[in-house]
Amino acid sequence: MNVQTEGYHFQIMRRAIELVDQVGPTATLEELAAAMDMSPAHFQRVFTQWAGVSPKRFSQYLTLGHAKALLRDRFTTLETAHATGLSGTGRLHDMFLRWEAMSPGEYATGAEGREIYWGWFDSPFGPALVMGTDKGICGIAFSAESGEEEAMRDMTSRWPAARFVEAPEKLAQWTQTAFGTGPGEVPLVLIGAPFQIKVWEALMQVPSGYVTTYSEIAEAIGNPKAVRAVGTAVGRNPISYLIPCHRALRKSGGLGGYHWGLPVKRAILAWEGAREDA
Repeated sequence: MNVQTEGYHFQIMRRAIELVDQVGPTATLEELAAAMDMSPAHFQRVFTQWAGVSPKRFSQYLTLGHAKALLRDRFTTLETAHATGLSGTGRLHDMFLRWEAMSPGEYATGAEGREIYWGWFDSPFGPALVMGTDKGICGIAFSAESGEEEAMRDMTSRWPAARFVEAPEKLAQWTQTAFGTGPGEVPLVLIGAPFQIKVWEALMQVPSGYVTTYSEIAEAIGNPKAVRAVGTAVGRNPISYLIPCHRALRKSGGLGGYHWGLPVKRAILAWEGAREDA
């Protein structure tokens, strides 16, 4: 199954997720399929291809208790993630990610003189706006909740002095690898303030299917009292999914926020958890 197919499936799954939210996990396969205007057999097949598990099983990952269950069963302190081998088990670490940071001086000038390429791509979570330089991907935004116009405005406002050029062909190979449909490596270019970059580097230590908390990130970067600032830096992460800000939860087990919409965050967490279990 290619990314375009998975992107189409996400639009169906998005409606199904909204329905599960409304009626709860007790909804039958027949009820869900009827609401989607699909036969039960076709809905079951499409859903299982996208999520890796049945609709009934997937609904368990969407309950309000799922985040708390993740913290209980799949919480990883960032300091021990590598030592315990967890960082080698997730999808993110099955491909080779390498990253470098833009200098603080360049960041302070709003990436002046930088040429940033952009293009729209299908992803497992709906349309994705991907941005990058000659050195690698510097931004991924999801527009399922915000809309394409707002996603573009949001991303371009982060580096106001850069020159943006529509050139999806320059990003296609990296994007295919990022979403699991192509070979090779995914180079990342981190464009942010030094504190933000420290937070983003810490997030990349959290394996797929696992979660951490804002307070653990603060501990990991050596600033345990900066929980609120960490939350802000997580929310300003420009490279969604690859820098997995969706894996950061509140200590209470709450989902916290997500820049591209909580439905997308819930879908990504549930999708990763289901595939890890499967």
